Amino acid sequence: MATSSIDKGLYAAPLGIDDEDLSVPPLEIEIEDPESVTIGMGDIEIELSPDTEGTDEEFDANLAEFMDSSALDSLGSELVSDFTKDIGDRKDWIQTYVDGLKLLGLKYEDRTEPWQGACGVFHPMLTESVVRFQSEGIMETFPAAGPVKTQILGKDTPEKEEASTRVREDMNYQLTDVMVEYRPEHEKLLWNLPLAGSAFKKVYYDPSIGRQVAMFIPAEDIVVPYGASNLERAERVTHVMRKTENEIVKLQEAGFYMDVDLGDPSYELDDIEKQKAEEMGMSALQDDRFRILEMHIDLDLKGYEHENKKGEKTGIALPYVVTVEKATTKILAIRRNWYEGDELHTKRQHFVHYQYIPGFGFYGYGLIHLIGGYAKSATMLIRQLVDAGTLSNLPGGLKSRGLRIKGDDTPIAPGEFRDVDVPSGSIRDNILPLPYKEPSQVLYTLFQNIVQEGRQFASAGDMKVSDMSAQAPVGTTLAILERTLKVMGAVQARMHYSMKQEFKLLKAIIADYTPEDYDYEPIEGSRKAKKTDYDMVAVIPVSDPNAATMAQKIVQYQAALQLAQTAPQLYDLPLLHRQMIEVLGIKNAAKLVPIEDDQTPTDPVQENQNALTGKPMKAFLEQDHQAHIAVHTSMLQNPKIMGMVQKTPQGQAIMAAMMAHINEHLAFAYRKEVEASIGLLLPTEDQEKNMTPEVAAQVAQLSAQASTRLTQQAQAQAAQQQAQQQAQDPLVQMQQQELQIKMQELQLKQQKQQIDAAAKADQLRIEEARIEAQKEIAAMQVGANAAAAKDKLQKQQQLEGAKIGVDIAKNRAQMAMQMAQRASQKPKREKD
Repeated sequence: MATSSIDKGLYAAPLGIDDEDLSVPPLEIEIEDPESVTIGMGDIEIELSPDTEGTDEEFDANLAEFMDSSALDSLGSELVSDFTKDIGDRKDWIQTYVDGLKLLGLKYEDRTEPWQGACGVFHPMLTESVVRFQSEGIMETFPAAGPVKTQILGKDTPEKEEASTRVREDMNYQLTDVMVEYRPEHEKLLWNLPLAGSAFKKVYYDPSIGRQVAMFIPAEDIVVPYGASNLERAERVTHVMRKTENEIVKLQEAGFYMDVDLGDPSYELDDIEKQKAEEMGMSALQDDRFRILEMHIDLDLKGYEHENKKGEKTGIALPYVVTVEKATTKILAIRRNWYEGDELHTKRQHFVHYQYIPGFGFYGYGLIHLIGGYAKSATMLIRQLVDAGTLSNLPGGLKSRGLRIKGDDTPIAPGEFRDVDVPSGSIRDNILPLPYKEPSQVLYTLFQNIVQEGRQFASAGDMKVSDMSAQAPVGTTLAILERTLKVMGAVQARMHYSMKQEFKLLKAIIADYTPEDYDYEPIEGSRKAKKTDYDMVAVIPVSDPNAATMAQKIVQYQAALQLAQTAPQLYDLPLLHRQMIEVLGIKNAAKLVPIEDDQTPTDPVQENQNALTGKPMKAFLEQDHQAHIAVHTSMLQNPKIMGMVQKTPQGQAIMAAMMAHINEHLAFAYRKEVEASIGLLLPTEDQEKNMTPEVAAQVAQLSAQASTRLTQQAQAQAAQQQAQQQAQDPLVQMQQQELQIKMQELQLKQQKQQIDAAAKADQLRIEEARIEAQKEIAAMQVGANAAAAKDKLQKQQQLEGAKIGVDIAKNRAQMAMQMAQRASQKPKREKD
């Protein structure tokens, strides 16, 4: 601590003011930290320190700009030390890789042993396998139309279908036209992957070009500590980058790196770089680029510690990306490696790991590890065979010291004779050829076996098509293909998985960083729907993990076509043929083989035309089905059209297609009638998949009730129509007339019976009246004769009147009977 006093002012106070009134307590300056000064004056203390509390840096800011330089130096040295240890842990892997690169034979070897000009050829087993894998891989994973297809997330709706189409077109546009480096980088990956067993892609947003990039990284440039099993769980992942001084300055000026002096590059080259340069025919003595280490690591940085909900520091290390220059151990950047607002601080992934054959540790096994021994043995054997042939054709030997041949420094050409100076005896006595043998047949057989085993193990051998019968079932051919391509199929499946992870990262960057508008006007939908579209779908590779090659796919479809021939009613043959054509790579498959899903609602006359020309037809729910059915049935009843159809070879197929289409309209019409009876719309197929059992039961009950009502109504209508049709039949009309006549005769009989009954009743009343009159006459005999005679006369008149009424009724009944008989005889005569 340093304390000092400051004297009073040098100038006197103004007149009238005493010095005591101006007395000021002495100032005390306390320095405990060179960067923090405390000034005390009486009861007042002023602390001067760097403004660390007010530095509210952005989330994506370079934290190294706000950290102490000594802490940065210490952290840089520690990180470079860890990287050096990681490099040492994998030195055996590096040595195996370097030795394997020598077997590629990309550069001819001029050998001086066992003699000058000995055979230096390399057997191309390893290179052949790599080239074949690269060729098959690029055709499978990157077809001409683009490497991406989409998958709808959740419920399938028309809006999602359109969004899926737009995203697929946009992603393929980005990868084929915008990201011009993508295909070359992907082909580099397909070359290095089978050699090293591992290869990487780094996916990130490049602000210098304003778009996403996916760059290939060789396996030697990704370093992880011993014991790491994958990128997600690795304690640290180091990406070794090489940048020129100009590139460093650009990034520093852009604010991406700190402005620190890195000095001169270290000019170092590792063994893999030297061997690769040698294979390319280049002399790599030194590299004038800076070696930058981008380390994805978990750190507990001072000032940026993890805190719990109570605000207490937990000591948990958080994910960061630290960029260090290896030679000087100076840190250029420190950035957070999690998404802003993520309370779990989940590490962001920027790398995708491609593996050829997964092994024990982090790195996969490649062809160098799997068939490197075969390639080395085949190279040794082929050199021995060539050298044996050379020695056999141009043998050497011993000769006498005095034997001289003119021009003996050059071999004798065919047909050439040279002069020989023989010291004594014959030439044969002065020359002793060494016993060189012809190339050994046993050695050649061993060479062939080694090459065959190596190629089979690497799945690079050709199938013996000549051994396969042309009449063999497709299943047998498929089984042979499956056995031959099993290893390669597994490798392709792993590539498919890794590409899916790569496209997932690319999709996230495109959705987050690129403009929300499409760069072009989509065929369907608005160009402003880009971000929303990417949220609806998943992006997956177009490659098929179940079929590694086109031949395997074609055989699979041939098997499906054979099965379809046995039961064609179970298969959608147009769709099957469409997919077959697409697999063959033929363009305009949709025009060559149209299917029902391509159809749009059309008028019924156009549907009739499609039926006659053999084009597919499809009914839609919103159409007027009764009108369509009427038009279709009218065409079927047209004798002119049906006569022509029956004469064509496709007549039965046309009729079957038309009847199936009419049934489709009938089904939709029935569905509409059920919905109208229920008063609700029935669920679609997609909605039924998400329905609970209770809701499905309710829908079934309502449908059953509506169906019963519709059936009863249809039955009543059918009975009414049948009655109407019968009423219009002449025979039925005659039968109805006969029935009416019989009814009339029955009525007349009933009327006659009623009249007869009435007549009998009248007779009874008359008889009763007569008896009563006789009684009255007998009783009135004593009365006056005149009165009696008068009463008697009146009663006799009443009796005569009643008799007359009975006679009239009988006459009327007889006339009615005669009329009924004449009416019944008339229809019988007409019928006869």
